[in-house]
Amino acid sequence: MMGPAKTFRDLVVWGKAHELVLATYGATMVFPKHELYGLTSQLRVSVVSIPANIAEGFRKRGRADKARFLNIAEGSLEETRYYFILATDLGYVDCAALLARLEEVSRMLEAYARTIRNSP
Repeated sequence: MMGPAKTFRDLVVWGKAHELVLATYGATMVFPKHELYGLTSQLRVSVVSIPANIAEGFRKRGRADKARFLNIAEGSLEETRYYFILATDLGYVDCAALLARLEEVSRMLEAYARTIRNSP
């Protein structure tokens, strides 16, 4: 069994969220050029915010501060979920695989946030 995480990179949830970012960047490469400053940009910003806030929260000292950054990550995850739905509905790309990855990150992030909130 592994000991406590020493850096945010040791968190499995961060790793899965980072993989989601990489997959999302790949998927948005095929979006129409006229979406570069629209949906492409918004989607990339929201998906990057997920692991970025997990990382930022990792170094916060207090439980409330950690929980706040994880809550921001959860909000960004839901924003990303909507953009995946929109991209699919607009016919830009089928986001079913991305949504499945996002759901995995969502479950892990929820469990991690619950653990932080309930820790002594």
